[in-house]
Amino acid sequence: MGKQIEVDTRTFIRFWLVLLGIGLIILFLYKALTGLIIIGISIFLALALKPLVHKLNKFLGKHFGMDKNHKTASAVLAYTIIVSIFVSIIIIVGPVVVNETSKFVRNLPNTLQDFGNWDEVNAFGRSIGIEDLQSQISEGATALSKNIFGNIGNTVVTSISTIADIMTKGVLILILTLLFLLEGPGIMDYFWSKLSAHKEDAKSVSVAKRVINRMSNVVSTYVSRQAIVGLIDGLAVALFVFILSLIFNFSAGLAIPMGLMAALFYFIPMFGQIISACLIFVILAFSSPAAAIIFAFVYAIYAQIENNVIAPKIQGNALNLPAVAILGSMVIGMYMFGLLGAIIAIPIAGCIRVLIEEYPNIKSARE
Repeated sequence: MGKQIEVDTRTFIRFWLVLLGIGLIILFLYKALTGLIIIGISIFLALALKPLVHKLNKFLGKHFGMDKNHKTASAVLAYTIIVSIFVSIIIIVGPVVVNETSKFVRNLPNTLQDFGNWDEVNAFGRSIGIEDLQSQISEGATALSKNIFGNIGNTVVTSISTIADIMTKGVLILILTLLFLLEGPGIMDYFWSKLSAHKEDAKSVSVAKRVINRMSNVVSTYVSRQAIVGLIDGLAVALFVFILSLIFNFSAGLAIPMGLMAALFYFIPMFGQIISACLIFVILAFSSPAAAIIFAFVYAIYAQIENNVIAPKIQGNALNLPAVAILGSMVIGMYMFGLLGAIIAIPIAGCIRVLIEEYPNIKSARE
């Protein structure tokens, strides 16, 4: 026989209200996901700029007599420097990539006309039943070149809405990052002062404040160390491209844009180096295929040294994480949340380490 369970009206209503509340929270998170991601990225960037703000604050206080506790000028200056760097990278790298690509596509038919021994190509074509393979290849290259240039306008028109959406999100991130830099410390001070108003909560608040500060330092330390390794990578790429330009007689002006591209893409964990190396290889191949091949070989050797010696030494020691934890967190983050997850996975792993180290103190404070 089944057992009958009696539920009073109040319990029944509470049960459904709880389910309704959970459903509304899930709906809110789903609807506000884009906004929450924008806010999260802004907080991440504001934390990343903390070391630069601190150094500029000390510099301005030492050399210009400014109040070291007044960080508004330092925050604005740090923000301006970083934004100017990224805008400069886009302005310098963008035209180079576009010009080299368009030049290659425009000259593709002539390049194929000058290619090797066409008698052997035509002989191969006749062996498979194609007469005059040379002319068909040339006509195909000419048609491809015209189609690419003809489709550029259509691609730009259809991508306007996407570009506008990306620009809107970028502007919001820039504005919020600056606001978090300027007002974030004050908000946190107000928050901690309210929590510590009662003496019985002072110990818990002290532990929580220390944990939060350590976690924010993990984020800022990771990004600053990542920037250092990215700068080293960019300088190495620029040097390689400059030396190759002297040997193979192509424009040495490619060195700086290629170095900036490598430094920027280095912020993408695991795949950043591969993406930038492939792009640089293609761009160099437009000017000199031999230079592109040599670059790929030399950079592959350098990447092994950087990934196994330089980067673990700088990043691993900075976060106090073993190499297996860094790689494992990157893999988990990438498969859970894609590119964004891969970028934030390492600082999250560092924050988890902080929580594990502080767990005894947290438990003691709660008791």
